Amino acid sequence: MKNVSRSEPNFTLWGLIGEVNHSILLIRQKELNQYQIPVRQYELLRAIQALGSNVTLTRVAKLVQREVHVVSRQTIGMEKDGLITRTKNVHKSTLLTLKITDKGNDIIKTARHSKSINSIFSILTTQEREQMESILGRISVETKKYNND
Repeated sequence: MKNVSRSEPNFTLWGLIGEVNHSILLIRQKELNQYQIPVRQYELLRAIQALGSNVTLTRVAKLVQREVHVVSRQTIGMEKDGLITRTKNVHKSTLLTLKITDKGNDIIKTARHSKSINSIFSILTTQEREQMESILGRISVETKKYNND
C-alpha cells in the first residue's frame, strides 16, 4: 500500500483497513488453532451467546453481518463438532433455534482472552482507542447504507 499516491487517500485508508483486518484475523486464527475452531465459528459462538435465548439464524446473520445461508452452513458444521444445537421450532418448521452446548461454552471461556490482540492494541492510548472506535463506528454506519440496497 506504500506506492499508492496521495491523490487517492480514500483508497489508501481502505487498503490499510483491509490490511490490518487481514493481519489480525490471521493472528487470531493462530491463537484459536489450539482449540481447533476457525475464527468465523468463534465469532458465531460469541454472537449466539450475546443474543441469549431464542437465537435464530436470521438474528445471528444480522449481528455478524453475513447472509443467512452462510451462517446456516457454518452452524451445520458447528453442530457436527458439538459446539451448538440446532432445533426446529415446533410452530414454524423452517425456523431453527440455536443453542450453545457445554463444549461451545468451554471454548468461549478459554479462548476469550487474546494476548496478541491485547498487545497489538496496547499501543493506543485510551483517547486514541475511543477516537478509533468512534471513527470506525461512523464508517460502519455509512457502509450499512450501501449494504441495505
